[in-house]
Amino acid sequence: MPVPLRRVRPWRLLPTPTGTPFTFGYAVVLAVTSLVAEYADPDLVDRVLQASSTDVAHLAQSPVRVLVASALWIAGGLTSAYVIAFVLVLTALERRIGGWRTAGVFLLGHGLATLATEIPVGLSVLAGHLPESSLHRYDYGISFGVAASVGALAGLLRPWLRLTVLAVFGRLVVGDLIAFTDPMTNWGHLMALAIGVATWPLLRRVSSRTRTGSTETPRTARACP
Repeated sequence: MPVPLRRVRPWRLLPTPTGTPFTFGYAVVLAVTSLVAEYADPDLVDRVLQASSTDVAHLAQSPVRVLVASALWIAGGLTSAYVIAFVLVLTALERRIGGWRTAGVFLLGHGLATLATEIPVGLSVLAGHLPESSLHRYDYGISFGVAASVGALAGLLRPWLRLTVLAVFGRLVVGDLIAFTDPMTNWGHLMALAIGVATWPLLRRVSSRTRTGSTETPRTARACP
């Protein structure tokens, strides 16, 4: 069931250490790594980003390490539009389903969309359709996880707001696909969005149980053994 529309409290749109610890802590980490990328020695940053890339070569050697490492950096830095989306979307999602489940949605979208875009590259190289240099590329950032979180959050909103969120984000993704500037990443965004949508049945049950528990009256609570 969609979450009932409540009176908007502006401060609840932003993460806090106690209300949304996962989003708040993750945002702090991303702020630190973005400052490092901006002000540290360029050669050092280049080596670190290369080592954090989820390209085919790194995924074949140490998939878990690079999937985690790649999610610690923001492609485009703090000026990226995904920074705003990250803060607003993950905060809203965590307030509805909790930190662990929000982390699960984010990592699910980040991991599956990455594999879905990189595995075809590896197969194409094996088949001789792409050069071997395609196995080594810069591929890092939070955008797949954010896209999955957008898809997941939409399922917990009222129908009119759900359609608006999906239409706006979907239009941006399709527009990028038409522009054909980075088709592999853009397809990854679309797949990550679909992954988030696929979590609706589970997250709606979780959200429903959470709302039921939060509306328990003190009289009912005292009657429980």
